[in-house]
Amino acid sequence: MARALTGGSPHPIRTLVHMDEPDHLKYRRITQSWFTQHRLRSLEHQIRAIARASVDRMASHGSTCDFVRDVAVHYPLRVLMQILGVPKEDEPLMLKLTQQLFASEDVDLGHGEARSGDPARHAAELFRLLREFQAYFVPLMERRRAKPMQDLASVIANAMVDGKPINHFEAVSYFVIVAAAGHDTTSSSISGGLWALCENDDVLEKLKADAGLIPRFVDEAIRWTTPVHHVMRTATADVELRGHRIARGDWLMLNFLSANRDEEAFDQPNRFRLDRDTSGNALFGLGVHTCLGQHLARLEMRIFFEELLSRLVSVEIAGRPQRSASIFIGGPKKLSLRYEMN
Repeated sequence: MARALTGGSPHPIRTLVHMDEPDHLKYRRITQSWFTQHRLRSLEHQIRAIARASVDRMASHGSTCDFVRDVAVHYPLRVLMQILGVPKEDEPLMLKLTQQLFASEDVDLGHGEARSGDPARHAAELFRLLREFQAYFVPLMERRRAKPMQDLASVIANAMVDGKPINHFEAVSYFVIVAAAGHDTTSSSISGGLWALCENDDVLEKLKADAGLIPRFVDEAIRWTTPVHHVMRTATADVELRGHRIARGDWLMLNFLSANRDEEAFDQPNRFRLDRDTSGNALFGLGVHTCLGQHLARLEMRIFFEELLSRLVSVEIAGRPQRSASIFIGGPKKLSLRYEMN
């Protein structure tokens, strides 16, 4: 059954994250134009309307809410699903599958299979989730091939690679990484940013006084939260790094959680600082694998906090925040707040 799902590949999924040259650039180009700063500027009005509705949702809860559950997970999901072409009524399914995929270690969000210590159980759960993604995206792909629309789903469904139509396995993999990673990382960073504001009154006051500081705040919120914990890479050449020999072909973990709190790279790395220089950071990766959606993530976060801070009078933590148990992608899963809005 697993071989049928993957089209004969030994891997359950194959995305841009897993590819190197010569394949990586071919597949990256399929959607690259959709995530340029120029193209995204044309979506700013649409994104701002979703952000305002999200802030209205927060206000409708009165003076308290679980910000993650009630606001943060819905806003970037709505933005990305509109771009992708997924109907609004299907968004709860996408949210459920994403949370189970990325938080397989968390018994609240997933099934906790990874915590069982049984790799076979974990693998079985992963394939089950990918079958659900496949059951949703294959019919969507076929509809967009029969009748293309002005959305990202049509671009992926009708992509050509080496002169041939993209196959079902790699198309579904593309849908999964765009639909899942594209909103989960942003919702985590938004939640992490607001968590930091609750613990740093001086930052909140500075932002309320000068909205021009919000882009700097966004980058620090992403560093502070680090929703992508690590990626695996393969060494392309023999190298020695600080006395350790790395051979060509060695498999390496790039630990972003560690890199973004590195004392050699950041002064007072465990403090949230609005004046921090985040150039040279590992927020969105580096080189050819730099995150395709980085401009969208920054735009969504900037717009959301512009809308929120224009109405937020005060905010404080009303319960113990919790992060999700995840080894790959994760962030706050519970952020109970008490606040006043106008």
